[in-house]
Amino acid sequence: MSDEILRLNRVTKQFAKSSVPALDTIDLSLARGCLLSLLGPSGCGKTTLLRLIAGFEQPDHGTISLSGHLVAGEGRNVPPERRHLGMVFQEFALFPHLTVGQNISFGLKQAGLSTQDVRRRTGEALELVALNGLEKRYPHQLSGGQRQRVALARALAPNPDLILLDEPLSNLDVQVRHYLRHEIRHILKETGTTAVFVTHDREEAMVMSDRIGVIRQGQLEQLGTPEEIYCAPQSRFVAQFVSQANFLNARRRGSAWETEVGTFEAIAPSVKDGEIGELAIREEDFTLKPDVDGRVTVLDRQFLGHSHRYCLATPSGQQIHARTPPSSVLPIGSRVCLSANNIRLFQGDHTGQQLPPAV
Repeated sequence: MSDEILRLNRVTKQFAKSSVPALDTIDLSLARGCLLSLLGPSGCGKTTLLRLIAGFEQPDHGTISLSGHLVAGEGRNVPPERRHLGMVFQEFALFPHLTVGQNISFGLKQAGLSTQDVRRRTGEALELVALNGLEKRYPHQLSGGQRQRVALARALAPNPDLILLDEPLSNLDVQVRHYLRHEIRHILKETGTTAVFVTHDREEAMVMSDRIGVIRQGQLEQLGTPEEIYCAPQSRFVAQFVSQANFLNARRRGSAWETEVGTFEAIAPSVKDGEIGELAIREEDFTLKPDVDGRVTVLDRQFLGHSHRYCLATPSGQQIHARTPPSSVLPIGSRVCLSANNIRLFQGDHTGQQLPPAV
């Protein structure tokens, strides 16, 4: 049995009323048992990609294969019901006139399973999502979190090759959402299920996924583990969207990078003296030190429980942000100097922030 569940080869999709592709030559593969999140802002193409995998849309170019079988492209189009997929939507999409048990067993009956097998799989699915004893209730008698568990159980019951989840937690309140994202990951890992999530929530993608695909304007900007995406972004967009990095324009000067807020340790040794770039620095990688002669002013401070988040003003008026331990408290209006670690350099995409003067 192949270890590869999903493969997309140069998949492109453009809608008639759009001048640019919704998806542009996407290459992607997914191993059995892997949990992948498609992460990006609204309108970037991630839901379109999910619909292509499901069979609700067809690619203009490229191919899609599931479990080693071509399902889309090269003149082939396998309908959604024959792709052996499970689907979980953000609206739950439960039948309101059916009980929990009937909702879960609906697809099993449609597949022609025996009554005994339907009963067994329905019971297993209920137990898996911890809804034992609620099989006779109707959706309107359940909480939002319970309804989403029913939707997950219904998708898991037929033992699909792949489950697709389209922003499954976005309609839930924060506390339930935080709890369910851990539960859903646990359930999918326990069953060895392969899954693709669509989300615009960075933290949700980090928590739930083995791999993350960051999409921007129809293109796959980066594919990697959560650690790789967060700690080693390959583009300015990924650094900004995933880790909310600050960007400081800088000029290489000898063995250092000069910025309007100070000088930082040299990185990218191949960059020549005098060249410019942008330094990307995550909020938690700044260190703030009170200094009456500092170039940066504290504009605001927010207490987040596990940290303080500071809004800082640079000499040019740019606002940057830093996080410090809760024990570190700096007064609003005070001046500070900055140091940083884990700095990354991006070149060729500057946004006009003030540079140190050339000399």
